[in-house]
Amino acid sequence: MRWPCLACSTALALTLGGCAVGPDFKQPAAPTVSSYTAEKVEATASLDGQHFVAGQDVPAQWWKVFGSPALDALVDQALAHNADLEAAQAALRAARESAAAQGGGLWPSVDLHFMPTRQKVADTLASPLADNSYIYNLHTAQLNIAYAPDIFGGTRRQIEAGRAQAEVQRFQRNATYLTLVSNVVLAVVNEAALREQLQAAEQAAALAARQLDLVRQQRALGALGLADVAAQESLLAQAQAALPALRKQLAQQRDQIAVLAGHFPGEGGSPQLPLSALTLPAELPLSLPSTLVQQRPDVRAAQAQLQAASAQVGVAIANRLPSFNITGTIGSSAQEFSKLFTSGPGFWTLGLDLATPLFHGGSLQHQQRAAEAGLDQAGAQYRSVVLGAFQNVADTLHAIAADADGLAAATRAESAAQRSFDAAQAQWKAGIAGYPQVLLAQQNLLTASQSRLQAQAARLADTVALFQALGGGWWHQDL
Repeated sequence: MRWPCLACSTALALTLGGCAVGPDFKQPAAPTVSSYTAEKVEATASLDGQHFVAGQDVPAQWWKVFGSPALDALVDQALAHNADLEAAQAALRAARESAAAQGGGLWPSVDLHFMPTRQKVADTLASPLADNSYIYNLHTAQLNIAYAPDIFGGTRRQIEAGRAQAEVQRFQRNATYLTLVSNVVLAVVNEAALREQLQAAEQAAALAARQLDLVRQQRALGALGLADVAAQESLLAQAQAALPALRKQLAQQRDQIAVLAGHFPGEGGSPQLPLSALTLPAELPLSLPSTLVQQRPDVRAAQAQLQAASAQVGVAIANRLPSFNITGTIGSSAQEFSKLFTSGPGFWTLGLDLATPLFHGGSLQHQQRAAEAGLDQAGAQYRSVVLGAFQNVADTLHAIAADADGLAAATRAESAAQRSFDAAQAQWKAGIAGYPQVLLAQQNLLTASQSRLQAQAARLADTVALFQALGGGWWHQDL
């Protein structure tokens, strides 16, 4: 019984010390670029002085920089109840268990069998028993041992591929986490902007209605003509026509917030924050370009996929090489169970199976070529993801700078439109100017107010996009 143990020990030592065919994966070098954009990134031109801090790390709970406890609570709720994040967590657990299961291929498999039988020998045959009985009981207990030494590393490459796939799932889970948080914050920003746009539009419609009453009174007194009444009626209709679309968008945005938080739309409960309740952070982190590939979960997932593809090449090569299988049996048989484990009825067997592929119609060679092509594909996809990540950051930086200027301009335009409307109304009441000037100034003020609200929301959305583009600080979390 020592021979099977010695054989398995020797084979295991050969496996652990043997080589693994195929390419050994090497982590791709980080890009050597020193900047995300061709031009120098300057402090954003805005009244609130928002600026970049080069090399500053992204905080773990970056959404708290907006200074809203209600937003923080909603994010926590989404992280606890979102179905997509739960599905990503389950996919990660499944991938890790599958990778762990593949690790069993490096070890012998041992199965215990117990087979009690009652048999009758044909009367025409001699009884195998000493007492010439033709009916007897037989109890057999045995251990079956099978082991395939991983001489060329095919199993180890398969394990490597499985672990790499688990890493793919881990980073996809992290990407789901980052996307969820970003979508929650963006949804709150959009809801606040739409609500304030709707309020402004409703106020404009109410003002237009009051102005129409005033115009009709002036028409009755003969101070204004029918054309002035029709113009004000048109302005009121335009203001009222904008309301249904805004109400629809606002309702849909609230539905999205509810679903992101893991609730049905009918349950409601989404916070209704004014845009002013969300603080625009003065400092924006700007990670070094050399660290971006380690921070972005999509890049890390592509890198893990590249390693899995590299390992599959080794698996395909190993499948074309000889394989070894060692089998052994240790057991005992007896008529009576009480005598099963005595020294007399024991038995053991030991076998070796050496197999080498000779002819498979070229399938093994084509499988290797397919694996090599898959490695080339994964490499190209990795490079594409890296380029896309850098473009994402660059586009966000450009958006931050442009939208900062846009908000400043929109704020000035709204102030000017308000002054123009006030002046036009005062001149009309004093009889200095005609009513068409009031209508034009009123329309300009409505347009300017909507533009300012949209620009304000864009500034907040750009900040969210930057945190997302830089990876979202997941490496500080226990994910």
